[in-house]
This record gives sequence, structure tokens and C-alpha cells, in this order.
Amino acid sequence: MYDIKMVREDFPILSRKIYNRPLVYLDNGATTQKPRCVVEAMVDEYYNVNANVHRGVHFLSQQATDLHEQSRETVRAFINAQSAAEILFTRGTTESINLLAFCFGEAFVRTGDEIVVSTMEHHSNIVPWQMLCERKGARLRVIPMADDGTLLLEDYRALFNERTKIVCCTQVSNVLGTVNPVKEIIGEAHRRGVPVLIDGAQSTPHFPVDVQELDCDFFAFSGHKIYGPTGVGVLYGKEEWLEKLPPYQGGGEMIKNVSFERTTYNELPYKFEAGTPDYVATHALARALDYVSALGMEQIYGHEQELTRYAMERLREVEGMRIFGPEEPHDAVVSFLVEGIHHLDMGTLLDRLGIAVRTGHHCAEPLMRRLGIEGTVRASFGLYNTKEEVDALVEGVKRVVKMF
Repeated sequence: MYDIKMVREDFPILSRKIYNRPLVYLDNGATTQKPRCVVEAMVDEYYNVNANVHRGVHFLSQQATDLHEQSRETVRAFINAQSAAEILFTRGTTESINLLAFCFGEAFVRTGDEIVVSTMEHHSNIVPWQMLCERKGARLRVIPMADDGTLLLEDYRALFNERTKIVCCTQVSNVLGTVNPVKEIIGEAHRRGVPVLIDGAQSTPHFPVDVQELDCDFFAFSGHKIYGPTGVGVLYGKEEWLEKLPPYQGGGEMIKNVSFERTTYNELPYKFEAGTPDYVATHALARALDYVSALGMEQIYGHEQELTRYAMERLREVEGMRIFGPEEPHDAVVSFLVEGIHHLDMGTLLDRLGIAVRTGHHCAEPLMRRLGIEGTVRASFGLYNTKEEVDALVEGVKRVVKMF
């Protein structure tokens, strides 16, 4: 086990006080805090290596380019992609999915075709596909969910037909903490010749991901949810698929030759990276991945699993408590409601105790309708959280209950 006290010292914000109380930060599903090494990497590059990447012949440009491309290799190794050409830098999971929905739709989706998503998807893995369906006259099909918060795989199998073009599924629900059997989901699709996108925004920060072992065709995640900077993310795609897709945007970097008669596009991955990338953020993302790798993803997973089980056990002490999602497998998210208390009221009052949680529908309104609720209180854990913070959450909830 890693030393949690030393880990917390890497995150200066955790020593802050909120309303004269120690900050208890349990909103990691929305965004994680940043270790010193990530912020220092950004400062150092802006102060010492700042120059536009690619094509520059001067020293700073070549140095910045090297850092940018080394970062791509760091990402490749982190998710075990076969080639760095399969790693596309984006602004985050949302842009990654929008990129894929547009490009895949342009190449492969026609009137009457069908796209499969699950009941528990984040809006970012619903709306881009809906927009594609509206544009192309296609249809969205939905994998249903059982009452315990797990997907109904027999119903999933029944959704396939000759018009099914792609399956899009989250690896971990940002509301329920459900860890979906994505390898099985991918296998079922591949037996029918259908590619699969996995939304890894809520899985990549918490346990090891191996895209080759999963055999997914596309995989997306965000830097800011894995202790990196905001505004940077990744779309992984198998090279054979990326070669078939048209570009997402036009401009500099994504071209080989331009004339007024015709433009030819660049090789992978640059075909999908029009314009100046956020090369400072990509370097900082690589430092974040180095940081979690040094701690050990298995160790992080073990620590967070212990916290999650402890939190679920302790929250059940509260009268009127309802916890959502399956008992197992359940990742580092606990969503709950207390009978008679609106989730917004609970979150607002917990905030006055220095406890940061998320309230609302968590960008998953269709899931909320399936559950028959408007929203939940969500506590989500990171590698720096402690059992003492879970205790503070539980005592805070109990205090709020007494007020009502």
C-alpha cells in the first residue's frame, strides 16, 4: 500500500479550509485535484519550452514537439495501444465522442441504420449519437437495465440486426458505480461484425485499462479526471478503423498538400488533429499518468475499493438511506438519497460543513428517469481520500438528517 499521508502532501488544495472547516473533497467523478508535479510541468514548459509544435526548425519548437510526442507514447503505453498512431489528442471525452460520432457517421451510417447505447450513459455518449441519427435518419437503440443497476445482456444481444452499425457503452457508470462487463459486450458485437466505443472517463482513473486485451475499437477518456489538466483528453482508435474515417476538422497539421483544387490529408494521428494542439496540457497529462503509474494502478484500485465498501457500509447507518447501484462490482462512486431530503438541500448543507459532493442528475437524465428520481447526492473517491473523510461525510449526513 502506498503512504496516503505522503500522497496527500502532493495535492496542496487538500490542506484548504472551507467555511473554517477542513476540505473533504468527494467530487472526483466530476474532476480530480492535481498533484504538484502536473502543475509544475505546465509552469516549466510555459517558462522554458514554449513554442508551437511540429514543422518548426528552431530549438524550442523541436523540444516542445519532442515533449508532445513523448506524451503520446506515454498515453499509448498507459492503455497498451499497439501504436502511438492510434492515440488522438482531444479536449476530453466529450470531444472524443463527438469526433467519432461525426467521422464514423459520415463514413458508415445511412438512413435506417441503428446505433446502440446503454441506459446508464452520460449525455456525452448519448447526444452526439442522437445528433447523428437526426442528421442521417438513423435510429438509437438502448440496452435496458435491471433494477439493481446492471445491464440486461440478453436484451442487449436481441438488439442486433443487419442495420446495427456501432455499440457505445460506458465502462463504469458515473452515477451507479456499475462496472460493466465491457469485454463481453465487445465480444458480442464483434461476433456480428460491429465495432464498439468504450467511454473510459470513469474507469481509467481507477483501475488498469488494456485496450488490446479488451479488444475495443475505440476508447475515450479525459485528462482532468485522472489528475491531469482540464481541456485535454484522448480518443484511442484501432489503426484499421481510423484509416477508414474522414477528418473531423480542417486546417493546419491535418494536411499533406493543399491547393484550391484538392487537399490531401496527413497520416495518423495528425489527420484528426487540426490546428495547434494544447501541447502544454498533453505534456502535463503524461506527467499525471506517470504519477498514477508510479503509485500503481492496482494499489489505487485496492485503496479506492476499500473506501467505497466502507462508505456504503457506514452510510447504511443513516435512517431512510437509499444507495443506488449494485453491491458488486461497484467502483469508486456512491450515489444516495435520504428519504424526505432533496438532494440539493443535502449537498448545500454538506458544503457548509466543508464536504464537497455532487448533486443533481449527473448528466444522466435518462438513467434518472429509469430509476424514477430527479437526482442523487454523489460522493466519488480518488487516490488521496481517506476513511476519516468518509466518516466526516457520514457524520455530516447524520447532522443534516437531524435538521430535517
